[in-house]
Amino acid sequence: MRRALALILLLALAGCGARAELKPKAGQVLPDAPYGRGDKPGANDLLTPAPQSRPGRNIELRERSEERTDDPFDLPPP
Repeated sequence: MRRALALILLLALAGCGARAELKPKAGQVLPDAPYGRGDKPGANDLLTPAPQSRPGRNIELRERSEERTDDPFDLPPP
């Protein structure tokens, strides 16, 4: 029983390492893109952030220490 369980576990782990491009089954097509988008973006297009979603870094260096302003939301725990 333990050998069968170990074999099943090893086969399950072996399947985790498979890397291939995902494609629909033969004879089927992908569903339409959401929100009326006309084109079908690929994985790289979806993973590349738009400039608005990743704005430039605000580099405002402090030349000397400043006292923090009072934060009304910084409350002690109840």
